Amino acid sequence: MRFTHPEPAPSTVRVWPVFLPFAGCPHRCLFCAQDKQTGRTATDLDAILLALESDLRDALDKGRGPYELAFYGGTFTALPAPYPETFLSLAARFREAGLVTRVRCSTRPDCVAPDTLSRLRALGLDLVELGIQSFDDLALEASGRGYSGATAKKGCALVREAGLALGIQLLPGLPGDRPGLFREDVRLAADLEPETARLYPCLVVRGTPLARAWERGEYVPWTTERAVAELAEALRVLWARRVRVIRMGLAPEETLDESVLAGPHHPALGQSARGLALLSLVREKVPELGGKPVSLTVPRRYSGELYGHAGELKPAYFELGLGERCIRFIDSDFFCLK
Repeated sequence: MRFTHPEPAPSTVRVWPVFLPFAGCPHRCLFCAQDKQTGRTATDLDAILLALESDLRDALDKGRGPYELAFYGGTFTALPAPYPETFLSLAARFREAGLVTRVRCSTRPDCVAPDTLSRLRALGLDLVELGIQSFDDLALEASGRGYSGATAKKGCALVREAGLALGIQLLPGLPGDRPGLFREDVRLAADLEPETARLYPCLVVRGTPLARAWERGEYVPWTTERAVAELAEALRVLWARRVRVIRMGLAPEETLDESVLAGPHHPALGQSARGLALLSLVREKVPELGGKPVSLTVPRRYSGELYGHAGELKPAYFELGLGERCIRFIDSDFFCLK
């Protein structure tokens, strides 16, 4: 039996991230710790512009690229004028030179007025990632997001109507979480057919209002085990709708790592979730054989995730009848189960 991995093909263009922590944000949410996540305690937009122009010019002179320029960490569409236009003008100059091929930004779903999106698209913006976090009214209110689930859905629609590609960021395990909430958020996100998704399980970070709630016993974060299981299930749903999941869990950062007090913060969270999602796919295929499997060949590019993190899934494959001697990795696009 031959089958392919359900994950959509990844982008072949490298992303050049530009972090604008807190810039343009109308207020800080209970969980937010952009300073620790990005390693920056202040946002000087003029300094960022100057540094970005210098770095892009250096990359162009050295023949590097191409890149997708990505403005993260703040609320790009709510930056004070003329910064959105200035950043996009800079990107356009290097797009003409062939260094930049695409531009994306992150923002809030309540900061995407149609005229703003149309103007930014005309200036070269290609994709908007919305920090939806959840479509659930109770979770949004408990987290201090300042908008409703209806606003979150409307924001996604406005991005698509403006002719821009859509990315959706979800933050499972928020205050107000309850069984099945994240699964419903994933279903709603998949129905909106975004190009990309990011899944960031909620963490308790020192110095945030959420940390104080946790210390009072008013908030209980997800365990790592639950996060892996929920993320693996979400992957299967999103992959089936051709949505590229481009991040699970926050990227390692020294200032963040030393500030996390609780929650599913693990450097191999994504690897574990992807491995578990792949295991569930293989499990679905086994009954179709009509007998116990004797071998599994795996495309070599999945060798780093088949067994999850540190071989954690080897016992599960052994229970299927697929011990290590029965599995081999080959240069192919297909899995083969016999």
